[in-house]
Amino acid sequence: MDYVNPDALVSTDWLAGRLGDVRVVDATYMLPNMAGRGRDAYEDGHIPGAVFFDIDAIRDDGTELPHMMPGPQKFSSMVGGLGIGDGDSVVVYDSHGGYLAAARVWWMFRAFGHRHVALLDGGLPKWMREKRPLGDEIPDPPARSFSARPNPDLVRGVGQMLENLDTKREQVVDARSAPRFKGLEPEPRPAGKRGHIPGSVNLPFTDLLDPDADFVMRPAPELARIFERFDPERPIVASCGSGVTAAVLALGFYLMGRQDIAVYDGSWAEWGNRDDTPVEKGEGP
Repeated sequence: MDYVNPDALVSTDWLAGRLGDVRVVDATYMLPNMAGRGRDAYEDGHIPGAVFFDIDAIRDDGTELPHMMPGPQKFSSMVGGLGIGDGDSVVVYDSHGGYLAAARVWWMFRAFGHRHVALLDGGLPKWMREKRPLGDEIPDPPARSFSARPNPDLVRGVGQMLENLDTKREQVVDARSAPRFKGLEPEPRPAGKRGHIPGSVNLPFTDLLDPDADFVMRPAPELARIFERFDPERPIVASCGSGVTAAVLALGFYLMGRQDIAVYDGSWAEWGNRDDTPVEKGEGP
């Protein structure tokens, strides 16, 4: 069995032979409970020619919620300022392997209508283990024209999530760790409530990755076994702590043929801090 949509992943070998032909994006991001900054890690060493995509800068400035999706004009302007244009093929990675913000940035490009975007399988750790070149020069590419074409089907807001509590039309899948989902551990960023969205199902994003192989995505047969408990006829919304690792689930489902997986942008950073959002604790359904 192979991936249905293999275009979302590229290997280090593939990228090494095409560094001059694709736009490489470093999306390294540190959670609040991690030391350092993503930009510092990028400046210490990155894949040659890579530009830095800061999810805390390319965001909606009109909310205090972390790295919420910006409007199309801001996304177009800032991505174009990175030297990425409409016809460019984009490869995204981060220093943690195939997770955290690289998948988030992959999803953001797709949510703004850019289809030529892929994730570097294994990310910078695999690239470095293979002793491939690193650079510390900060590129200054000329700005290009990028036209964001929002696809609202890939994004969910809190109003839609509250409505789904009644309709139960969509399956909600939570990418956080089991202890956080159950309400047994605190969140990395402050939240007034612990637990999970009622009716949601826990699928830690780490389950999709192989920790013994630079956190590459698991092969198709393993993903198929992981996903078999979900109804293929019902829409799926992925959630997490702040809309970052939920995109890893969206990526996994995409590889297996589901191109319609949405991400709840505010995730627990929003749901866990509102008065009108009910919470469950424990295992879930």
